[in-house]
Amino acid sequence: MRIGIRSAISALVLTSIVVSAVGVHLLWWRTAQQVSQTLADTINDQIVSAVGDELQSITTEARSSLTAVRTLLIEKVFDSRDAKKREFVFLSQLQSQPTISWVAFAWPDGSFFAGHKLGDSGLEMLEITMPDRKLRIDQYEFAGNNDIRLKSRRVEDTKYSVTDLEWFREAMQSGDEHWSTLTTHPTSERLAAVFAAPIDIDQKRAGVLAVIIELTRVSNFLSQLTVGKSAGAFLLDRDGGVIASPDADADELNALKTNHPLFPVAVDAMRQSGSAYDPGSGEAFHSQVTREGKAYQAVLTPISFPGWSLVTVVPESEFLGPVQMTIRKLLVGLAVLIVFAGLLSAWLAQRLIAAPLIKVMGEIRHVERFDLDKVERHPSRLTEIENLSGAIGDMAQGLAAFRKYIPADLVKRLVSDGTGARLGGAVRPMSVMFIDLAGFTGMSERLGDRIIPLLSRYFDSVSAQVQSHGGTIDKFIGDAVMAFWGAPAANPDHAVDCCRAALACQCAMAEAGLVDDNGQPVRIRIGVNSGDMLVGNIGSEVRLNYTVIGDAVNIASRLESTNKVYGSTIIIGPETRRLAGDRIVVRELDRLAVYGRAGGLQIYELLGMSDEFTGAQDWVKSYEAGLTAWRARDFAAAIGAFEKVMDIRKDDTASSVMIERCKQQLQNPTSDDWDGTTIARTK
Repeated sequence: MRIGIRSAISALVLTSIVVSAVGVHLLWWRTAQQVSQTLADTINDQIVSAVGDELQSITTEARSSLTAVRTLLIEKVFDSRDAKKREFVFLSQLQSQPTISWVAFAWPDGSFFAGHKLGDSGLEMLEITMPDRKLRIDQYEFAGNNDIRLKSRRVEDTKYSVTDLEWFREAMQSGDEHWSTLTTHPTSERLAAVFAAPIDIDQKRAGVLAVIIELTRVSNFLSQLTVGKSAGAFLLDRDGGVIASPDADADELNALKTNHPLFPVAVDAMRQSGSAYDPGSGEAFHSQVTREGKAYQAVLTPISFPGWSLVTVVPESEFLGPVQMTIRKLLVGLAVLIVFAGLLSAWLAQRLIAAPLIKVMGEIRHVERFDLDKVERHPSRLTEIENLSGAIGDMAQGLAAFRKYIPADLVKRLVSDGTGARLGGAVRPMSVMFIDLAGFTGMSERLGDRIIPLLSRYFDSVSAQVQSHGGTIDKFIGDAVMAFWGAPAANPDHAVDCCRAALACQCAMAEAGLVDDNGQPVRIRIGVNSGDMLVGNIGSEVRLNYTVIGDAVNIASRLESTNKVYGSTIIIGPETRRLAGDRIVVRELDRLAVYGRAGGLQIYELLGMSDEFTGAQDWVKSYEAGLTAWRARDFAAAIGAFEKVMDIRKDDTASSVMIERCKQQLQNPTSDDWDGTTIARTK
């Protein structure tokens, strides 16, 4: 059953008077308090889960790496003194386990060997021999495909003694694998976690194997966490010392920076917790910290490493501030509701009606932006709203029929720019293409109205290729198609995209298999040119056309018809050739002064894209050699070069044309100021 707007408002007013304002007030107050705490707890739970997963991943990688190398040693797949195999095994572990920073082996006499990752750019192999205490460092860099090459080698004295380190002594004495922390490395001081285990071969202690993770890797991970808009997460020890802090640049080469603005707040929270927080209990601790007049919510959560805590700091202003402000506004609103229950009911009725109206307004916005495919019909119990939604849907359906007449992308762009359909334009670098059917005039006279299906298939084939390669179809002129690149959206690769589209149109027509009334394949001719063109809304106040005009456009049109002379399919102008560069394969056809233009310009036949073209180019070189001889007035040599092309390509019309021109020059030489430019006498 559907009712009108007036009936709906009256019913809502009567119903709202019965509602208890006090009950609503209490409900909102309780809900707001719960939401405030839930927001902080949810953020902390998400961070704790993410950090826990990352630490679990790190420990798993370290354990699997140590197990793999340990197995190889115990099973005597390689000997710890075998330097070549040892380096290979350590290198494979460093490359396969992204969180591992070191893989090290220490012998009972204090000798030491390790592979150390240098960020993501390389690694180094370090070896300390006893008793001379010489440290050899071989630095390697990645050379692609996971290959490495030696970058440098140096030998220096060292005071580093692995036998003085806790992880070595503990493994040697206990005989069990264990986790610990360290800061001293052979070449630096850096906080790290180490997983070490003794290696016994033939029931004899051969040494200690260790996998080390520099905690800058954890800092890098913390920087990738999305913690609200301005919150932060930190790993601290019991005394507030930093273990990891968000730093996107931290790795084995770049030391940790503790310049995060919330880092001092996290340290204060840890130190202020005192005896109230025990990391060993496994229970999280909530704390409020005030610093420089701002309040922060901090949550201290123990993690798997003994003595470490994850400290999450959330500014109250980010999450709790808006909620508290909302609560205050609700209190004021609820007080007003008690006095003006009837007015509130009417307001609620408006909101109830406004919700479907907002949806309908959204559909109107889709129509305004010409996003007609997104328009939907919204059913409603209110007759008026449902009728309005239906009317908008009918309007969108009617407008959709005009898509075939105007480019929808163009309309969207003009609407988004806010320019509307007004006269005006701008000069910008662009590329333009003209496509024409060869022999269309005679074909249309013979076929009459039967030409329409053929034209339709032809337009479908080339239009699809133009649009799929980022072009804008300007207009259809009889059998001609005009399209351009570089507007309405700027495109720095407009010349390349235009050339690729031209080749795609040529291929699409071949695949379409269109034939004329004589059963002959239908051929197309394409002219492409680039340069500065005026693009915009051109016409009158009554009728506008978004198009391009200019000398470069006229040249493209002339190049299309020039294909008739040279028997080619695609001719491009010199600016297109320059912009496309070595990304296309061409042959220079001639220097041509197109009809209506005094100066000559180089014209080129587009053969293919350089990344796709596989044909032989010997004939192209022969043709261009003939062209050079032609311009040098060595017409006999030019004829020889062009005939060589004819030997390779029997039906090369361009070579035939040039041979005839050479013969004419031999019979009737031109004046001394002749420069080899061909002057077009017709369009």
